[in-house]
Parts: sequence; structure tokens; C-alpha cells
Amino acid sequence: MSDKRKVNVDGEDFEVFIAREGDFWKVEVEGKIFSVKVDSSKGGSLPPKKKKGARKAKRSGVVSSSIPGKIISISVSRNDLVSEGDVIMILEAMKMQNEIQAPVSGKITELNCEPGDSIEANSPLMVIEPPIDDSR
Repeated sequence: MSDKRKVNVDGEDFEVFIAREGDFWKVEVEGKIFSVKVDSSKGGSLPPKKKKGARKAKRSGVVSSSIPGKIISISVSRNDLVSEGDVIMILEAMKMQNEIQAPVSGKITELNCEPGDSIEANSPLMVIEPPIDDSR
């Protein structure tokens, strides 16, 4: 599994992909891959990602990728029910395989791609329709 993070090195911001491999972290920065060992006495794990926005904000069920890539596999079908956080597809981008997770719980109503497709950034790949909330 690869995780996309923003880091600041010597005052310069970078968007990196990071994955744990045994005692090391594989880190990709601007197409270059580095092997990083973290002092295990300090935990050696990534801090949790900060959540953006309020928890009650309505989130979209449209699944897209912020970067272009190739669909490796899709683990759901149209009309399947998914839970928020379920891995629904694998996208290869920048020579790394990224797990794409369901942004919301609900039913898959549209599938706009299939394994082997090359996709552009921000293209709608699938749509998840959240259940109707009658709690108003």
C-alpha cells in the first residue's frame, strides 16, 4: 500500500508517496525513489493524516484520481454496497500501486473504467450513491 503525503524539507514543500517495506520506508519524491530508515525507538510509524474540514460536511460519492495513471484492478461491481474506507480499486501512478478507497458508504451506481484503462487526472472513475438520510 502506498500513502500520499505532503512534506516540507528545508523549507520546500513536496508531495511524496510512501510505503513501508520491513524496517525501511520507500519514499518517492519527484520520480526519484529513496529508502529511508526511521529510528525505531521513536515509533517508526507515520502519524495519522490530518482530517480536512468538519466531520459533518457532506462528501461526494464521485471517485477520481488527482493524478493520471493506469487502472490495475477493480474490486467492486455496479450495484455493490461499499463502506467508507473500503479498497475499491488499485491505480498505478508514478510506478507505484495506490489503493483507492471509497470516500463514502453506499451503492456503486456508475463504473466508468475497467482494468487496463489509462486515466487522466480528475476523471470520474465511479460514483457511489450514499444511502438516504432520514434523520432530519
